[in-house]
Amino acid sequence: MVGQKEFQIFWLTLPTDMRELNLPPYEIKVKEVNGRRQIFDFLRRRYVALTPEEWVRQHFVHFLVEHKGYPKGLLGNEIELRVGEKKLRCDTLLYNKELQPQMIIEYKAPDIELTQRVFDQISVYNMLLHVDYLIISNGMQHYCCRMDYEKRLYEFLREIPDYGALIPCR
Repeated sequence: MVGQKEFQIFWLTLPTDMRELNLPPYEIKVKEVNGRRQIFDFLRRRYVALTPEEWVRQHFVHFLVEHKGYPKGLLGNEIELRVGEKKLRCDTLLYNKELQPQMIIEYKAPDIELTQRVFDQISVYNMLLHVDYLIISNGMQHYCCRMDYEKRLYEFLREIPDYGALIPCR
């Protein structure tokens, strides 16, 4: 804004109230504006509020792009879904090359346990999208399952697959 000063601090080390995650480190860009910390979201190309869940999201998306080969251009954060008048938001979606949703990723803060309730939440999104893969992560634990719609089941994978190893289930 014109006439307003913005106070910025950039951290390249771990902010003291954000815990180290079970994900590879990356060059974190955090700034403070009017007493509130923000973290740079390289998919949305802007700073967003730094919350524990956002801390996990940014680490996980960097992990997918930098270590698993996922194309940055096929990932989207905070994707809105509509069910009638109700609006839902997927934390992250991966699209295939035809720009159809292929993977839903749901994040929780590191201190939130990954329970059946979290799987139920991501399952609601998948009823709308019918993706090939579901992932949930709290930054400490990560679960990935591959959907098999013909057999009406899902298979938990031992690890997050590399992008080149993703298999369409349709």
